[in-house]
Amino acid sequence: MNHVKTFEVEALRKDFPILARTVHGKPLVYLDNGASAQKPRCMIDAIRHVYEQEYANVHRAAHELSAACTDKFEAARRTVQRFLNAPEDREVIFVRGTTEAINLVAQTWGRANVKAGDEILITAMEHHSNIVPWQMLCEASGARLVVAPMDDTGTLMLPEFEKRLSPRTKLLACVHVSNALGTVNPIEWMAQKAHAVGALVMVDGAQAAPHQRIDVQKLGVDFYAFSGHKAFGPTGIGALWGRAELLEAMPPWQGGGEMIKSVKFEQTTYNVIPHKFEAGTPNIADTIGLGASLEYLMGIGLDAIEAYEHELLAYATAKLGEIPGLRIVGTSQNKAGVISFVLDGIHSADAGMILDEQGIAVRVGQHCAEPVMDFFKLHGTIRASFAFYNTMHEADALAAGIRKVQELFK
Repeated sequence: MNHVKTFEVEALRKDFPILARTVHGKPLVYLDNGASAQKPRCMIDAIRHVYEQEYANVHRAAHELSAACTDKFEAARRTVQRFLNAPEDREVIFVRGTTEAINLVAQTWGRANVKAGDEILITAMEHHSNIVPWQMLCEASGARLVVAPMDDTGTLMLPEFEKRLSPRTKLLACVHVSNALGTVNPIEWMAQKAHAVGALVMVDGAQAAPHQRIDVQKLGVDFYAFSGHKAFGPTGIGALWGRAELLEAMPPWQGGGEMIKSVKFEQTTYNVIPHKFEAGTPNIADTIGLGASLEYLMGIGLDAIEAYEHELLAYATAKLGEIPGLRIVGTSQNKAGVISFVLDGIHSADAGMILDEQGIAVRVGQHCAEPVMDFFKLHGTIRASFAFYNTMHEADALAAGIRKVQELFK
């Protein structure tokens, strides 16, 4: 572990060109990884190579460029399969990101299976993208949205969660790691409880996939989604994994090319999975870039990443805990690398701008989790979110920057 902290982190930082730049004349301290992570050179090079050397549309062409692009595109699908330990690569659907993945499940599986009187269970710490699609489905179907509460530490109240499961529960849709609080939910246990009442399980893995090993078979879930841009990959690409038998039974979401076997004016025959859910020309270069980023992460080792980030979180939490007038929001015993906090008498937006002047990038506001803010009776928080390329020195810089913010408001 000391080897990772003292040597490999500095070596890994060199893989990310942007980390060498300055902001307002100060070294960049990038602590906004929960919103979007920075990009390794291998990913940038992979995309550049596609566009410079072998770009063409994928599938169904006879020429060399298309064959080369198709091979890399489908290789990226197999990379996602390995990244998630999915049983089959045909269970991996490329989407724009977690939000689109959740909407896909809501609009296909949901509309086909959720009826009036059914219930969809979510948690009190969900991102808007795992609330609104289910609200829309409930409005259309007559089903009811049920919310499992959390306590003042931002931890899911497991007995209350169990009470809200019933034979009426058709789906549990829950976040793996809270983007606003850093709380890590016990997904394997939750999935077992949900399956016991006959419900399926959809997991928003956007904040988990870049920071810990994901094994969908061990978790025992039915759908799992993540976004490329949070996993050190391109924006506008992500993946939905679903159990093959569920995907095969689901109707298509969008119509067009690729998602069909045959089109007649009288009737259209749909393609097999995953192509049934990938209408039109896909995001070719960014899909290949995502594959490069995931290969990079797996090369480092997700277990090593999780262990290092856990130490970094503990160090940064202790540093910030020493600052008078600072209150951390979200203190669950099981957390990932997110620290949300408020400063007495200082608006989060003001603090964020002053930190930016010191080269420190954090996120401020509600973090697309307004119900979380309402629960804590806050308008917003300052959020520092960490990645494996962040250092203890940067945690020190954050603490020093916060003290400077406070000095300006004395």
